[in-house]
Amino acid sequence: RLQKLKEMFISKFGSAPKFYARAPGRVNLIGEHIDYCGYAVLPMAIEQDILIAVEPAQTQVVQLANTNSSYLDFSTSVNNIQIDKTKPQWHNYFLCGLKGIQEHFGLNNPTGMNCLLDGTIPPSSGLSSSSALVCCAGLVTLRANGKTLSKVELAEICTKSERYIGTEGGGMDQSISFLAEEGTAKLIEFSPLRATDVKLPSGATFVIANSCVEMNKAATSHYNIRVMECRLATKLLSKSKGLEWRKMLRLHDVQSKLGVSLEEMLTIVEEVLHPEPYSAEEICKCLGISLEELHSQILSQNMQDVSTFKLYQRAKHVYSEAARVLEFQKICSEAPANALQLLGELMKQSHISCREMYECSCPELDRLVDICLQFGAIGSRLTGAGWGGCTVSMVPTDKLNTFLKNVKKAYYQTDGQRLAVENNSLFATKPGRGALVFVEA
Repeated sequence: RLQKLKEMFISKFGSAPKFYARAPGRVNLIGEHIDYCGYAVLPMAIEQDILIAVEPAQTQVVQLANTNSSYLDFSTSVNNIQIDKTKPQWHNYFLCGLKGIQEHFGLNNPTGMNCLLDGTIPPSSGLSSSSALVCCAGLVTLRANGKTLSKVELAEICTKSERYIGTEGGGMDQSISFLAEEGTAKLIEFSPLRATDVKLPSGATFVIANSCVEMNKAATSHYNIRVMECRLATKLLSKSKGLEWRKMLRLHDVQSKLGVSLEEMLTIVEEVLHPEPYSAEEICKCLGISLEELHSQILSQNMQDVSTFKLYQRAKHVYSEAARVLEFQKICSEAPANALQLLGELMKQSHISCREMYECSCPELDRLVDICLQFGAIGSRLTGAGWGGCTVSMVPTDKLNTFLKNVKKAYYQTDGQRLAVENNSLFATKPGRGALVFVEA
C-alpha cells in the first residue's frame, strides 16, 4: 500500500514524499454518546486507517489530493485557512487539524505541503473516519513544521480543532486514535485525559458490520441536539439540587458535585425530570429565566429553532451507559468464567438504551443487531454516533466463519446496493495501534 501511495504521489507532484503519517479509525465497544457528558468510554483502534504521504514545500500553499477520485483536489494558502461549516467536504477535516496545530504554536509562517491521502475506513460509517483525518492532519502539520507534542496534547488539540467544522464531540475518537496500543482496548477518561489498558477476554472476536446507511455527524442536527439536551438536563438537575446551575455544563459535573453514585443519579433523574418532552417555555420556568436568555446564553446558534427537548430520556441513557462502561472494564479485569456472557449482556443493554432512550438508532441498525444475535453473537450494538453506520458484535471465535457467512446472506445478499459493498462492510477486527509517523529511509 505504501509503495502504491508513493508511486501515485510521484506521478501527482513530480517528486517523492518525505514522510508518511497514519491515524486509525476506532470502534467503540461500549459507552455511546457519553464522552461529551464527561464520562469514560471504552473504544479500541481498528486496523483501517487514514494514511497521508507528505512533502513539505517551499511555497506557502497546501495542496491536497486523494487516491479516491470521487474526492476532489484542493489547495489553499497556509496563512488563510477558511473552514466552511456548511459543507463537510473531506478537505475541511484536514484543515481542522492543520489550523489546530498552527493556532497552538502561533505559527506565523507555517510550512506549505503537498499531501496525498489514502483511506481504508468506510466513510460515514461511525468508525470515525473524519476524526482520524483530523488527527492525521494534525500529526502531518506538526512534523512538517518541526514541532513536537505528547500524544495526550495532540489528542486534546485535535478534539478542539474538529469543532471548527461544527461537531461538538467529546474527545473519544481523537484520544483513541493517538493513545491506542496494539492488542488492547482502552478505558479513556476525560479531564484530565488518560487511558488505561483493558484486556479483552480470549475466546471471542469483535466483528464490525456496516448497515450501509450513511450518517454524517457534521451535516446533521441530531447529534448536536443531543449534546444540547444533555446540557439542559444538567442545568435542570443542578437547579433542583441547589447547585450553581449556570456553571454546570455536563451531566458528570452534577454527579461529582453531589458526590453520589451513578445509581443514585438515576434515582435523581426519576425524581426531578419527567418523561414527556420539555418545551422551551417550561425549561425557562424551571430555571427562572426568560426565553431571550435561554436563546442567547444556553442554546447554541444551530439550536435556535428546536422547540421541544427530551431531557429525562437523555440523562437516563447517559448515567446508565456510564455505569455499563465501568462494569465492562471490571468484568475484563476480573475475568470470571462467564465473562463473555456478562459483556454480551452489557452490549445488548447499551443498544436498547441507544434505541429507546437516546433515539440514535435506525431500522437498519436494529435489524442488523437482531441478525447478528440470531446467528450467534453473544452481544451486539450500534457503534459510533448512530443514525446509520455500523454495529459491533462479540462473536465466539470458533463460530466466526459461520457467523460471517450467515450475516452476509441475511443482510447483504438480500439487497443489491449492500451486495456491492459487502466486502468492506463486514469484517472481524482486533485492537490496533495508534497514530504514528514514518520517514522514507
